[in-house]
Amino acid sequence: MEEWHHERILSGQRKIFLHRWHSGASDCFIWNCHQRAFMIAGSMSLRRLVPERNFPGYAYLPGKHPHPVRDPLGHSYQSDPGTVVAVEESLSSHVFRWGIDLFNHGYYWEAHEAWEPLWHAAKQSAQHRRFFKGLILLAAAGVKIREGKRVAAARHAAKSAVLFRQVALLPSRPFEAALGMTPAALAVEAEAATTFPTVVRDPTPGQMPEPVFDFILTPKSESG
Repeated sequence: MEEWHHERILSGQRKIFLHRWHSGASDCFIWNCHQRAFMIAGSMSLRRLVPERNFPGYAYLPGKHPHPVRDPLGHSYQSDPGTVVAVEESLSSHVFRWGIDLFNHGYYWEAHEAWEPLWHAAKQSAQHRRFFKGLILLAAAGVKIREGKRVAAARHAAKSAVLFRQVALLPSRPFEAALGMTPAALAVEAEAATTFPTVVRDPTPGQMPEPVFDFILTPKSESG
């Protein structure tokens, strides 16, 4: 049984992480934030934003799985690239929310790929480009954490934190609604992810990946 306790300040709020333990094939996390308790067994209990889409057959890691789009055995080989989303519609789009579903459930490379077209399409909005680039780098940090490459993970996480803080310098309520937290708070989470790294086990065939971050993204319109 593995257990720890640590605290950190998140946007002036005391956030306490209580326990982590292993039970069979799934990891359970309990934490208390604003006197609300949450339990996640693996990632199956998280609310889906785009439930009509099926998750990929695996969460891609370089050298461990077929490349999703280049390899004929990849889970997204010759898949539909999707439609271009206008920047003013990007934060409420299915493309963006699909990326959140992927991220929250531990598909970090896939979340990166989902968000990248939104970053490319946001050429007329520097704030949107910083926001999406920050998410892409955070997803890349998730891949590096899972690979056990802590230095690379910290580098990506630090770059994402810088971008989120730049977004927060201007009015950022649409981004806060899209994340379920302020961009500044996500910057703190990004940096903390490599300060308190999660020990991740490789999923068995057919098992969903284990998330490496101790937070989730919950768009306000979907969080109830």
